[in-house]
Amino acid sequence: MDTHPSYPALSEVLPKYPKVAGALFQTYNDLKLAQQWTDLEVLDLPSCSRGALRGKRPQMDTTLYVIPCSLSESLSTSWLQDAFKELGEPPHIYLAINAEDSSIVYYKISPGIVKPPV
Repeated sequence: MDTHPSYPALSEVLPKYPKVAGALFQTYNDLKLAQQWTDLEVLDLPSCSRGALRGKRPQMDTTLYVIPCSLSESLSTSWLQDAFKELGEPPHIYLAINAEDSSIVYYKISPGIVKPPV
């Protein structure tokens, strides 16, 4: 992993959280290389014991937040509340659920109860 071209951008956060390093590495590369997000930054979320990502989708001005995790992890509502607080209370965040086969599913999470669009 440390010889990959994307490692320098992740090098400060990956060693801090080895249990979730794979999910962060995989999600960063998916957003940067496959989805071509711009202004992609790696954030440290100590309260959630992991790194997160902030950036913009192509041709969009809205800043989005992504928190990588693995399919085998158990997450709680208090964990999500801590993530929202530490990220500055954005209107929503995306959980990037990484599976062992390298697939990633993104879930949009909003605080509170939000009526789905019709």
